Amino acid sequence: MAASSSTGRVLTLCKQFQNVFRISSGINAQRCAVSLTKCQNNLFREKSPLLASSWSSPISFAGQHRALHTTFSRRGLEEFFDLPENWGEEKVKSGAPWTAKQLRTKSSEDLHKLWYVLLKEKNMLLTLEQESRRQRVQMPSPERLKKVERSITRLETVVKERENALRLLQTGQEKGRPGDWRRNIFGNVYWYRYKEYAIPWYMNKRYKRKTFYTPSFVAPYIRLRIEKHIREKYRKGSLEKKRLAKLKKRFPHIKVSAS
Repeated sequence: MAASSSTGRVLTLCKQFQNVFRISSGINAQRCAVSLTKCQNNLFREKSPLLASSWSSPISFAGQHRALHTTFSRRGLEEFFDLPENWGEEKVKSGAPWTAKQLRTKSSEDLHKLWYVLLKEKNMLLTLEQESRRQRVQMPSPERLKKVERSITRLETVVKERENALRLLQTGQEKGRPGDWRRNIFGNVYWYRYKEYAIPWYMNKRYKRKTFYTPSFVAPYIRLRIEKHIREKYRKGSLEKKRLAKLKKRFPHIKVSAS
């Protein structure tokens, strides 16, 4: 009985010491955090006294930032589909595509916003086209996709025009990467873009391995290649004429135009 009572007393004392250490460690940690916050506030006041004087409450840097920034999504996958009032309609009203003249009057910020609007519209129309194929039905107003693609192409043209104008003003070069029209060993003409090398071209073995001329014995093969191209073009034209003649003979009441 005496041994069991002494053991119980020892366990009780151990628990009490453990609780005391926990409380003291928690107080020390809280004191360290408070002192660290005070040091940060003092440093910030020393660097920016005007801002520190206007703030009466202490600064807590832990609440000034977030580890992950997310934007609020107003709509989810619904943006990949057309408006509900257009569901089941055979024709949907749409305006004319953007012209280059209209886009040139817009600012760069407006063009940037319009690019994403057209991109979202194109994704929605592509989703609608794929769904129509899956259901084997006609897509309502398929010309909308062509209008959006034309607008995107013209927007890219306007942006490139502005980039070229700015480059001409700053550097005097028409293209972003200068180059030259050159001919390879097979007689093909292509645009060669200049590159930067660490050594001069006459000491660069890699550059000297490139041949920018056509040997004399390649000239007959160039003529044969041109003749082959002309024959293929003539053969495609004759086949198209025969196809149109068959359509005209089979359906004499329709007007067949060469595409």
